[in-house]
Amino acid sequence: QEVNAMSQKRNAFKKALIEAVDEGLLMLGESGREVVFFRLQHYYALKKEDIPSNPEIFVQCLRDIFGSGAEVIEKAVIKSLYKKLGIEYKEKKGFGFSDYLNDAKA
Repeated sequence: QEVNAMSQKRNAFKKALIEAVDEGLLMLGESGREVVFFRLQHYYALKKEDIPSNPEIFVQCLRDIFGSGAEVIEKAVIKSLYKKLGIEYKEKKGFGFSDYLNDAKA
């Protein structure tokens, strides 16, 4: 019973994260989002649905494309994720993308 609840929670988190990535990338417009997914798949061998298992690769791809500007997109993804999970987003000093993900998972 407990294992099932854990796996449902994990699946809900994965689904929310994939949707949040989609929404966060929309700030680039449809074609911009497609470019990121194309690059993820062809340069990093990472499909959209695998981002929850490899968020660091997603971030690396964003940073390779946008440099420090990637942080704006990362923040948009995190804000969207928190909203989907019903968590209040608060900016935390020294927190990176992975830190926020771990915080949201907890």
